[in-house]
Amino acid sequence: DLIKTCSTGGVLSKGTKVGAPQYTVEELEALVDEAHSHGLRVASHAHGAQGIRNALQAGVDTVEHASFIDEEGIRLAKKNGAFLGMDIYVTEFILGEGESKGILEESLAKERMTGQTQRENFRKAHAAGVKMIYSTDAGVYPHGHNARQLSRMVTFGMTPLQALRSATVNSAEALGQAEQLGRLAAGYRADIIAVGGNPLEDISLLESVRFVMRDGIVYKDARMSR
Repeated sequence: DLIKTCSTGGVLSKGTKVGAPQYTVEELEALVDEAHSHGLRVASHAHGAQGIRNALQAGVDTVEHASFIDEEGIRLAKKNGAFLGMDIYVTEFILGEGESKGILEESLAKERMTGQTQRENFRKAHAAGVKMIYSTDAGVYPHGHNARQLSRMVTFGMTPLQALRSATVNSAEALGQAEQLGRLAAGYRADIIAVGGNPLEDISLLESVRFVMRDGIVYKDARMSR
């Protein structure tokens, strides 16, 4: 469980401005303090630079999207050890298929001004050493496209190993689950996937998962369907 707050407007949020802050630092501090006092992490949806800075100054654990993060935001994220979840694949789906899927022109226009900047800022934040997590904006596009995010993370500055760690070790840490998730090790939950090759050589292999084990139970094994 966690608390998610929207510190700025959104691309798909009708009638909102992507960069407009929606809370003051003081309001966010009250939210974060209360959540942390109950042992809950706080995730902040934030596109605009001011809203991102407000969220980080208040002590949120993760910032989702972080599209227009500036140098001060990058500095704060690194200083605080906060994670950025920058969903840099989703712009391709929204601009490529969004209209046919019923996404409003208002949202398409906002995505046109957001997507490429987010990708450039992903590269900057990663190069600065900010902790990054694999993030998909789940629900915007069909399940099954989500692994495409990993190859985009590589395109915009990560090594394949860093992209894999963003989806495993880093994500487990961001969720406060680092003692049981994110690694293949004794004492950890048996959540395992397998692909037909080495993803460190070709990260796109993760878009064709052949084996899935969740908590020790096998849900998919391509070898059994031959």
